[in-house]
Amino acid sequence: QGRILEKTGLCSQITFGRYVRQGRKLGVDPKLFIQDLQFNKVPVRVYQPKATSDGRRRGIIFFHGGGWVFGSLDTYEKVCRYLSRESDSVVVSVQYRLAPEHKYPAAYEDCLNVTIHFMKNIEHYGVDPANVIVCGDSAGGNLAAAVSQTLTGRSDLPRLRAQILIYPGLQALDFNLPSYHQNRGVPLLFRERAAFFALQYLNGHALHMQEVLEGSHIPPDMRLKYRKWVSPDNIPEKFKVRGVKPLRPTDFIAEVYETVKRFCEPNLCPLLAEDAIVHQLPESFILTCEYDVLRDDGLLYKKRLEDNGVRVTWYHLEDGFHGVISLYDYCGFSFPAGKRGLDSVVNFLKSL
Repeated sequence: QGRILEKTGLCSQITFGRYVRQGRKLGVDPKLFIQDLQFNKVPVRVYQPKATSDGRRRGIIFFHGGGWVFGSLDTYEKVCRYLSRESDSVVVSVQYRLAPEHKYPAAYEDCLNVTIHFMKNIEHYGVDPANVIVCGDSAGGNLAAAVSQTLTGRSDLPRLRAQILIYPGLQALDFNLPSYHQNRGVPLLFRERAAFFALQYLNGHALHMQEVLEGSHIPPDMRLKYRKWVSPDNIPEKFKVRGVKPLRPTDFIAEVYETVKRFCEPNLCPLLAEDAIVHQLPESFILTCEYDVLRDDGLLYKKRLEDNGVRVTWYHLEDGFHGVISLYDYCGFSFPAGKRGLDSVVNFLKSL
């Protein structure tokens, strides 16, 4: 399927997808002061509540979803306005560079640079340096997790107060976890597309998509090494009752590994970070959806965080599907699960 897309002019697919997802320009928000700026040469949109505040507000740095390929400030305008208004926070939405034009680590570097810039200039925005949160959905959740891990080692910056990961994609070793099979054909993210997006971000093309889906891209010794973190054994049994069939292992193909070996870097796949990093992470909120190929990525990371003594608030949408938050009040239609998910994030923010 990936190769067919390549042949039919993949760029037109991506360009069309971006057009469809671009979102509409919204009017003025009576409760928010909104401005477009650049932090470290990266475009951002800053949302500040107009109401006077007793003290300094919390700051949320938001990384949008869209498989590292789609998405923009406009696509997530309603979500960011909602977060800013409802939690009375300053929100910085980040327009990081997109793949395939800009491959890994471009998006990660943009998100990291914006976060550092914001923390160093925090007094301009009336934000409490001890109350800065990184937040993202899907690919944005991946970026938030990676930025959060990187900042654990920075003694020159305030410590992040929390990370909010909304159905994040956190690994590309195993596209055969139970949730990948159970939800392989559930919109908005099919199993094939998940591998397709990860490869676009990594390499700017999806040439070895089939091999990656089958699992022949990771050497057996590495598979063994990461088994303690990436394995169906770490997923609670109740998530495996819907049909899961064990796959016969495929043969490792060294030349494919050569093209994707950076999948083993934690900045790309945060689930693979060492315990020494994970146990330093801030309080975490993880949202998962039952009908989502990425569900198990979130469940596995939840376990890793808890095993390392990190406080985790977990919210599971039994009726949720991947991308449901980004559809909040989208072109006039909305899903109750999306609103509940968004409100669970707001409630977590207010609890900090």
